[in-house]
Amino acid sequence: MRIVASLGGNASPHLDEIARGLAKLADRNEVVITRGQGPRSTGYRLVRRLRRLLPGREIVTVLTETVVDLDDPAFARPARFVGPVYSAVQAGRLTAELGWTMRPDRFAWRRVVPSPEPRDIVELPTIARLLDDGCVVIAIANGDGVPTGGDHHGVEAMVDEDLAAGLLAARLKADTLLLLTDVPAIMRDDGSRHPSPIREITPDELRSLTPPDDAMNATVEAACRFAEHRRGAVAAIGHLTDAPELRTGAAGTRIEVP
Repeated sequence: MRIVASLGGNASPHLDEIARGLAKLADRNEVVITRGQGPRSTGYRLVRRLRRLLPGREIVTVLTETVVDLDDPAFARPARFVGPVYSAVQAGRLTAELGWTMRPDRFAWRRVVPSPEPRDIVELPTIARLLDDGCVVIAIANGDGVPTGGDHHGVEAMVDEDLAAGLLAARLKADTLLLLTDVPAIMRDDGSRHPSPIREITPDELRSLTPPDDAMNATVEAACRFAEHRRGAVAAIGHLTDAPELRTGAAGTRIEVP
């Protein structure tokens, strides 16, 4: 099977468990791992662990360019927080000197940038060839990748990591997309006294359960799009440490068109 696994959430405390789970997936499958936001040292440490666990496999990291549409409406509405926090005075100075858009984030100010839709992955043919050669690929195809307008000129933006992973999985004709997060599954009656995990759900049903302002909205949409792109494609959402169980349906939430 060809599997794309997107690492979101806070991966650092779970690296050993994550690496063991990904190594199990890679034992008899083609695997691409995409990495979410976080310290670059996390990706390096993951590579080291995977090389120890998979001594017979090449582990290759690819920094990608994610193509975006410069006419995307997101460019008129910067909303993705990036970088450190600033005081109000510092924020005002950066706006005046650099033209940054600044917004309050709790008790401080931070820069915001657009989060346009991913349209293509420039290095897609290279990743496909690496998979055909038996490599395990760590593709930085998300917010840590390089958004480009299509002419190989970078743009100041941050693409959502799960939407980029879903696009990559669809273009690679993957069988499964695993969206690994801090939550064990999508919960029914979330926020109530007795929430219950949803084990299987269709894209339409899942979208109907997800409010537009939900923190998991992009993850949900990525899963739904991938499941809808061709018959037999399966997406799963679940905890960072449960990758093998998500693939089999023993954990997490499985999204599939019946």
